Amino acid sequence: MNQFIMKFFFILLSSSLISSTIYSQTLVTNLNEFNTAIKKANPGSTIIMKNGEWKNVYLKVFGIGKKESPITVKAETPGKVIITGDSKMNIYGKYLVVDGLWFKDGTPSSKSVISFRKNSKEFAYNSRLTNCTVSYFNPSDRSFNTHWVDLWGRNNRIDHCNFTGKTNKGTTLVVWLKGGAHLENNHRIDHNFFGHRPDLGENGGETIRIGTSTNSMKSSKTIVENNMFKNCNGEIEIISNKSGDNIYRNNLFFASKGTLTLRHGNNALVEGNVFLGNNVSKTGGIRIINEGHVVRNNLLVGLKGDGYRGPIVVMNGVPNSPLNRYHQVKNVNIQHNTIINCGPIEFAAGKDSEKSLPPINTIFANNLITNTTKGKIFNSHDDISGISFHNNIVDSESSVNANYFQKLSVDWKLLRSLPMPTSKNTGLTSTFKNEQTPKKDIVNSPRKEIVVGAFNLNNGQYPEALLTKTGPNWKPVIVAPKITVKKKVIIVEPGQETLGKALKKTNNGDILQLKNGIYFSDKTLKINDKVTIIGSGETLIKANNKLSKPLNYFFRVQPKSTLILDNLILDGDNDTKVKYAVVSPDKNNAEKYNLYIRNSTFKNFNNKKGGSIFKAYIGTKADSIVITNSKFVDSYRGFNLSFEKAFGKYSAEYIKIHNSVFSNLEQFAVNYFKADPTLAIQGGKLEVSNCIFNKVGNYEKGIVLKTKGIPEVIIKNSVFINSYNLKHPVSLKGANNLIENCLVSSSGSVKTTQNAVQKDIIYKSAKWEDKKNFIPSKKSPLLKKNNKRETIGLINN
Repeated sequence: MNQFIMKFFFILLSSSLISSTIYSQTLVTNLNEFNTAIKKANPGSTIIMKNGEWKNVYLKVFGIGKKESPITVKAETPGKVIITGDSKMNIYGKYLVVDGLWFKDGTPSSKSVISFRKNSKEFAYNSRLTNCTVSYFNPSDRSFNTHWVDLWGRNNRIDHCNFTGKTNKGTTLVVWLKGGAHLENNHRIDHNFFGHRPDLGENGGETIRIGTSTNSMKSSKTIVENNMFKNCNGEIEIISNKSGDNIYRNNLFFASKGTLTLRHGNNALVEGNVFLGNNVSKTGGIRIINEGHVVRNNLLVGLKGDGYRGPIVVMNGVPNSPLNRYHQVKNVNIQHNTIINCGPIEFAAGKDSEKSLPPINTIFANNLITNTTKGKIFNSHDDISGISFHNNIVDSESSVNANYFQKLSVDWKLLRSLPMPTSKNTGLTSTFKNEQTPKKDIVNSPRKEIVVGAFNLNNGQYPEALLTKTGPNWKPVIVAPKITVKKKVIIVEPGQETLGKALKKTNNGDILQLKNGIYFSDKTLKINDKVTIIGSGETLIKANNKLSKPLNYFFRVQPKSTLILDNLILDGDNDTKVKYAVVSPDKNNAEKYNLYIRNSTFKNFNNKKGGSIFKAYIGTKADSIVITNSKFVDSYRGFNLSFEKAFGKYSAEYIKIHNSVFSNLEQFAVNYFKADPTLAIQGGKLEVSNCIFNKVGNYEKGIVLKTKGIPEVIIKNSVFINSYNLKHPVSLKGANNLIENCLVSSSGSVKTTQNAVQKDIIYKSAKWEDKKNFIPSKKSPLLKKNNKRETIGLINN
């Protein structure tokens, strides 16, 4: 008996020891201790990070947990573990939980702050990021593209987190579908607070993006529910749906200048969401592209956007659309939505010569629209006979087309501040019903009868989106970090010499914000210090005719200065032909300068007396010339940096040209010269990626990119077309010269000597869907699967 008792006690003791090992808790105080603990973690292990600042740390959370006993990394006290500096975190393995951390005011150098993978082969599954905050975790360079969260793998969850203050380029949270490991991923993004994101001024400012255009026909099955989006103004797409079978449910969008955009992909369900514009300009609702979507039981109030930012926008499509353009709207159901005091609904939006396919097989039914401002109810931009309208009620003094809407005076009562239709509204009952008609209303009450709008009659409850608690349970107090560089934004009106007068008032780091219109610059403008000049989409800088003295250039970048030109149009066409758009410092000024050109168009610089779009004078040197997303068209020459003749001299340390178009240039796009036939002297680098060179240098001895003597030249993913008469668009020399993954059509052949490399060059017609905008057709070799490295040609994601 005693032996039996001892044996039983031994079994219990052994079980206890095993249990304590499996469910161990380890307090770690620094990165080394963390790394040691995570390597030893077993199912049920908890690693507790000590309160305080963790600076410049790379946290790798990995292991194989179990559903009932995950591996957990958490803060000693939620919100008291502050991760700062150049820090990041990777999560990979199975059943992992990260809880209670605060990534605060960092300056990341990597593309992801938090990534649910280790590398391209190891991902996270059944793992969770919860109760965390990322705030103002931005690189010092606003143009650097980063993501706060990259979501890979399957069955992962991001919940009860706060994401506030992303100011640089790049989506806040991205769900990736590249590769089979991420399809039908069943991720869940719920109960998060997405806070202030300022207008980026260009694409790439989404708060959530699910998929990419390349993978948009794949199924993601991601659920985005019970989140709040407040002041998310990064760009027009607050959420960008770019994959199939996703659900957007019970989310609150408050005073956010954009829309939930079904940009690519099919079969999204959008229901139970509340959009409160708070009468803020540019606030929008739901924008619809592609097919099979269901948009129902949504409440939209006080949205003041129009056009693409309307409360509901149904787009036109492109015939035989490539993946990155606009597929026709088909088989879409838009039912039982309530729209109160918003801008006009837009049907067949975006119609033009390209977007010529109106929506078809689409139902717009049982929607309730009220407007006390007498504003317009809807706009139709094309034939909308492909949309079936049923029992849509308008309560407004505004006129409507009786073929689409029925006017009715609705009896309302206020549920606090929200108008609700009362039981007196027998005219709001409907007979239209199909398989997508919701069985419950927006507050989850059964629809005993079919009532127009999102609510049952006499409703007394708020929608779930207005009641859900979002963000972490520890309520972070987020304050934007102080900016050390003092700069001001100066608003400049169009007109005669207004730009020059404003430029004289600038200090280092100041921004000149130009409105749409024409800015006449009849005197040369000199840039001192760092100045940014930003346009508004149709901002034109040009010179008058009949000047007393011909204009030599628009801008001169002085030594030790930086000029940033963004979203502008510079036109060199006048009766005396402006010679240059931008020039370097005057000759023999050796101190370096910088030039950045973004999202701009340069045209009509056709002065053939030595003119070009840009000129670097002899004896000057740029540190960086960086060109992105821009066009250089209908001109004599492009960028001329060829005037140094002394041995080893050159005019720029680094030139980068990305995602830009050079079209109809009589001579070169770039002439970058260094007097060093041996290529032995270091210095000088050109990088060209995702560019189009169309009809450039189209004569027998012409060349598109002249890089003689430059030791390092890298040309990737670009297109050379329609320079019928030249022999070689590119002639590369030396082991550090590379041209890769490019298409050459009717432009001679690439020449490489002295160990320069040419790789994966396609000699075929590009086959454009739109030749003017260089959009490839469905059969274009630019879209073939064997172009597996990266996109060839322009990127439009």
